[in-house]
Amino acid sequence: MKIISYNINGIRSGIKKGLLNWIKICNPDILCFQEIKANPEQIKTSLFNDLGYHHFWFSSKKKKGYSGVAILSKEKPTHIEYGIGIDSIDLEGRVLRIDLEKKSVISLYIPSGKMRKNRLDFKFYFMNNFLSYIKKIKKEKDKLIICGDYNICHKKIDIHDPLRNKEISGFLPEERMWMDQFINLGFIDSFRNYVKESNHYSWWSYRFHSRKKNKGWRIDYAMVSKSLEEKMNNAYLLPEIKYSDHCPTVLEINN
Repeated sequence: MKIISYNINGIRSGIKKGLLNWIKICNPDILCFQEIKANPEQIKTSLFNDLGYHHFWFSSKKKKGYSGVAILSKEKPTHIEYGIGIDSIDLEGRVLRIDLEKKSVISLYIPSGKMRKNRLDFKFYFMNNFLSYIKKIKKEKDKLIICGDYNICHKKIDIHDPLRNKEISGFLPEERMWMDQFINLGFIDSFRNYVKESNHYSWWSYRFHSRKKNKGWRIDYAMVSKSLEEKMNNAYLLPEIKYSDHCPTVLEINN
């Protein structure tokens, strides 16, 4: 089973650039999108039917062309959960869960806190409430895979310049401590389970030729419940895929 997560930074733009052909070639069983920046009625969603997917969309109700997550799945879910039950969070379309017969998959888009102080406050508000949500969900559904853009580099190895970025949202000590708390709930950072070396990133700024120079941040993850540890086969990034300023993260796991 191949599960891919991808912050597409605008799915309509991605489709124009050839995203659908890439999906057809890559052929994931599940594809989690973040930052779709569109409502379903703005997308020709029948194209995903043609590729053999059930598809589910949770767009921002706060403003059009902002945020939003989606999940494509070849297996028909037994249940779909939109949001975490807190209006101020769910209005931005940041958490979407599908329950399958043997596991549950979440597409997650944690807010960025870089632009304004109030957004950093909202980011921590979101993180704390999401942590509480996962604590509750894990009591019912322990076989969880949480894919998405966490907007946090966990360790120094996950960012190209840890010293200069130590006071920037995305690498703040408080954010990194939250990642520790999250993982300690019983999750595995699937990529780091297989790749121990540095210089592997999932996001690059569009400025200063950052991607060409590989001056990036690893902020996209596929977190896997420890109960699924023995089912994991591999995890890796696809930096050569360039429909966005992020790259896809891949998890291969036995169904």
